[in-house]
Amino acid sequence: MKPSIRIAAATAVLLAAGCHRGPQTATMAQVPSNEASKTMAKQDQSFLLEEQAWREQRRERLLKPDGWTSLIGLHWIDQGPHFVGSAGDNGIRLSMGPEHFGMIDLRKDGSVHFVPGKDAALTLDAQPLKGAAMLRTDADPNGPNVIGFDDGKGEATVIQRGDRYGLRVKHADAPTRLQFAGLEYWPADAAWRIAGKFVPHPEGTTIQVANIIGGLDDAKNPGAVEFERDGKTYRIEAIDEGEGELFLVFADRTNGHGSYGAGRFLYTPMPDAQGRVTVDFNQSYNPPCAFTSFATCPLPPAQNRLDLAITAGEKAYAGNHGS
Repeated sequence: MKPSIRIAAATAVLLAAGCHRGPQTATMAQVPSNEASKTMAKQDQSFLLEEQAWREQRRERLLKPDGWTSLIGLHWIDQGPHFVGSAGDNGIRLSMGPEHFGMIDLRKDGSVHFVPGKDAALTLDAQPLKGAAMLRTDADPNGPNVIGFDDGKGEATVIQRGDRYGLRVKHADAPTRLQFAGLEYWPADAAWRIAGKFVPHPEGTTIQVANIIGGLDDAKNPGAVEFERDGKTYRIEAIDEGEGELFLVFADRTNGHGSYGAGRFLYTPMPDAQGRVTVDFNQSYNPPCAFTSFATCPLPPAQNRLDLAITAGEKAYAGNHGS
């Protein structure tokens, strides 16, 4: 049964429970019990609807024309000039787009320059691109420049991973997007929405995080989230990406046995003044690498490999991963 059908069925049951009325001859002693049942039914219904709304938003983000399922290439750039395009005579061959996209030049100082192809109709940050331009990478505080092509369906940006530079290419007509196989979840379970405790680290603490392309990055590590399950305490080191949430990259015993083998992601709100934080494992989800081979996902640090089967959230993706 698909997740949406499971959610709808569960919601219908809860609605029925919330609308049930006992006999008109009920005693006063029964009234509090009935009211409590109705309150619990409303809370359960609200939980299921909230989880379903999150799942729908998750799917929409993945399937945006420039979402993770639209990736069609990641091309690492060596120093020097390289012709780019879909024609066979290019040093960097695109799977879709203009035959002669242009020339990209990575210089010794780390700057990246681009000259558009003579007949390529390109844009730079949504404005017509007519001549040479120096490109920002995704390491720039202002984000990368976006080269648009195919009437806005395609886009190319330069990413930086350590001392490596790559041309990341997306297209709205990517097979991984058009042939998206859907998402599967464990049934939403309020028992996996857990009240946790934030344990802060000294200011400036970082954690080394490996990525799927073999690199290592130092990430801001403001503290750890601790939670209990079945009487045992678990701990996940948190990452602060500067967006007002805690980012958890974790592994558990379902990896490769129902969930994606390389771990999952989860965002939680920042802790309150008392250090309380809610960890909703129903909203744990697959990294982009589960859907495409052209992403550079972080991997769970050793500290975040849990001896626990988290049977909640997104399951492994069974569709096309690209190549």
